[in-house]
Amino acid sequence: MPTITVCNVPDEVHRALRVRAAMHGRSTEAEIRDILGIAVKPEKRVRLLGDALAALSHKIGLTNEDFAVFDRVRDKTLTEPLRFE
Repeated sequence: MPTITVCNVPDEVHRALRVRAAMHGRSTEAEIRDILGIAVKPEKRVRLLGDALAALSHKIGLTNEDFAVFDRVRDKTLTEPLRFE
């Protein structure tokens, strides 16, 4: 497993980490691992944007018919692909 070293942590932050770790019954190092894990991979993270949008649409009562207008007004003109010359 990789090792991370964090330098110049202020004393008050280190003290707060030690207190928080003690409150959770674990080492400061284990507490920091937990904090980092929550920060970069939250448990309640939305896995797919489509799922979140579908849930929101359902919550406010939108139907497929509400979106049909987009198909009617969408510009369907083909665009020219990019050229790297």
